[in-house]
Amino acid sequence: MSPSLSTLTRLAGSALAVLVLVATAPAFALPGGGITPRPITEAVSNAELPPQLAGVDVEEHIGEPLPLMARFTDEEGNEVTLGQVLPKDKPTLVTLVYYDCPMLCNLVLNGQVSAMRELGLELGKDYEAVTVSIDPKDTPAQSKHRRLRQLQAMGKPETAPWRFLTGNEENIRKLADAVGFKYTYDAATKQYAHPAVVHVTTPEGSISRYLYGTTFPAKDMKLALLEAAGGRVGTSFDRIVLSCFKYDTASRRYGFYIFGFIRTGGMLVFLALSGMLIYFWRRELKKGAVA
Repeated sequence: MSPSLSTLTRLAGSALAVLVLVATAPAFALPGGGITPRPITEAVSNAELPPQLAGVDVEEHIGEPLPLMARFTDEEGNEVTLGQVLPKDKPTLVTLVYYDCPMLCNLVLNGQVSAMRELGLELGKDYEAVTVSIDPKDTPAQSKHRRLRQLQAMGKPETAPWRFLTGNEENIRKLADAVGFKYTYDAATKQYAHPAVVHVTTPEGSISRYLYGTTFPAKDMKLALLEAAGGRVGTSFDRIVLSCFKYDTASRRYGFYIFGFIRTGGMLVFLALSGMLIYFWRRELKKGAVA
């Protein structure tokens, strides 16, 4: 026996009530809401560090704009602004390295490549990448060599949109200060001390997320890109998955978000019940027309 329209209406109303309740829950009731946990870096702020590492840190500037008018030189020797190389319709992975780095920069770039290969997103279609050298002595020839190396490691053609830039001290500092990338130069070793981080930026050119370390879980990088894109890249399923994960500022990882799962489940139930209501309503109208 088919359920009555009144019964289905009550069920749909209940589902809608749950959906509205979850969607309007106050921020302090949600994981990660309320007071932002102290950054992990502060846990060791009082520890004694080697002089070379003094001042090396990341100061997160979430939501702040990049200096789009800062001028650099690309891998072909052309002078460009940062705004010219950043895409206007997709997010970007921005890394700051230097080409003569003996270890850390290679680990960061290799970790980035490893994650990019497993994203399930396509470089150029869903996102792009820009790498900027913090060493004013680095050259476009080095940019071109490093770019080819990283693209080959990804199995991508030379035309793939991963730009490598060099610049002068003033413009490098503009970018580094904007993203909170604090580094120092050690004259004794002629090396830079710097953090290991990949910055995720929005199509509008603002900072969306920081990914730390030398290995990056593909899930975290993908979710960060989807979040930065604001629904402009990825599949519909990707956007549903994103609603079920939330960035934890304490662990600096994306974790399962129960309220997002409930909200998504409630929406699916509501849509299913709405579909049933429409089906039975149309069937009753047809029966009335025949009678």
